Amino acid sequence: MSSPSSGADHGAAPRRVIVVGAGMVGLSTAWFLQEYGVDVTVVDRVGVAAGSSWGNAGWLSPVMAIPLPEPSVLRYGLRALLDRNASLAVPPTLNVDLWRFLTRFAAHCTLPQWRRAMSGYLDVNRESLATFDQLNANGVASPTISAPILACFTRPEQATPLRHEFVLIAEAGQPVQMSDVDVTLARTLAPQIGQRIRLVLRIDGQRYFDPGAFVNSLADSVVARGATLRTDLTVRSLRHELGAVTVEGDGGSEQADAVVVATGAWLNELARPLGVKVRVQAGRGYSFSLATDEAVPGPIYFPAARVACTPYHGGLRVGGTMEFRSPDAPIVASRVDALVRSVKPLLRGVDWNAVSDRAPSRRTDSRWWAPPTYRASSSPAGTACGASRSVQSPANCWPSRSSRASRPTRSRPSLRCAELPVPLRVTVGGDN
Repeated sequence: MSSPSSGADHGAAPRRVIVVGAGMVGLSTAWFLQEYGVDVTVVDRVGVAAGSSWGNAGWLSPVMAIPLPEPSVLRYGLRALLDRNASLAVPPTLNVDLWRFLTRFAAHCTLPQWRRAMSGYLDVNRESLATFDQLNANGVASPTISAPILACFTRPEQATPLRHEFVLIAEAGQPVQMSDVDVTLARTLAPQIGQRIRLVLRIDGQRYFDPGAFVNSLADSVVARGATLRTDLTVRSLRHELGAVTVEGDGGSEQADAVVVATGAWLNELARPLGVKVRVQAGRGYSFSLATDEAVPGPIYFPAARVACTPYHGGLRVGGTMEFRSPDAPIVASRVDALVRSVKPLLRGVDWNAVSDRAPSRRTDSRWWAPPTYRASSSPAGTACGASRSVQSPANCWPSRSSRASRPTRSRPSLRCAELPVPLRVTVGGDN
């Protein structure tokens, strides 16, 4: 969203931008806007990584970043409605918007629709890991870690849907590095793989990270490069004024030439008054952390149970389930119990008496072909890694540029509005 007289509507680049949302999407947007010399203010109602940017599985997996609607997903969804332990939960509700979304989602669960949507993912997936490398090479200290994903099955026939999915992905033009691994060898690679596992597929070319630590490190980099970060502003409205856009809310207001809305599951509240008609449907996942007897070397995936496991703080983060509830609804203990029941027989060498970090987080689907990156999460504030930022500045606001040492000068590319890394006139997703 840009001001009519700010120059952004006429091809000139905005000089000042407010990003609403201090999650992965909002802070990444802020960082890349800074690459073009834009002065950025990031605002959030709670803090950095205060949504699904804290509780997710932390996979950087291009091969898993694909359109969700597909015939097998529809078949699974229909079966899941009758299974209390299933990873999908649709609670009884009279919410017309939710049922409209689910109906349109089901209508798009066809292979032609999937192939059409997948064509839009190819360039993004091809560049995604290199983009994280760019962040790490330029001030974001928290690392990404290369490791294969081990997909585990209790019966060989359970692997058929994933093999079929990888065939479709390869046919669409995205490389897939997958191989069968002897189960005994797999257990030397990942001691947490349980005795019930009979088949393991190794998926190479993937990475993982500590999501909360990475997003906090990204915030540090954005601030060090000159941005102001406010975590005391609950935005209620966006308003055009002469030469500026005003962000108004509880805690004050901010003005800039343009605004990027990256509030994830809460995007509808700000987007709908601006004329954005595509509904963003929130889906909640859960995750929790476990202590382990041995170190976890890399991600473990249980596709039949829809559960992702990731090394986390010397233990294991377990994430899964998808439920269609309000992102602000309290935790549903039965969903956590179902997640535990589904994965407990599949793991070994973990301490089930030391479950921590239980809480819901939110994922958003803004189109009926919306991408997954893994759709599980948890935690009281957001992505998977406990180190929540402690804000020392008054009013929960990092110092503005005027009160910090000036950042080093360096040459930057010139920027026209059409070249911006994200559209400023369209509200986009986000994750908190």
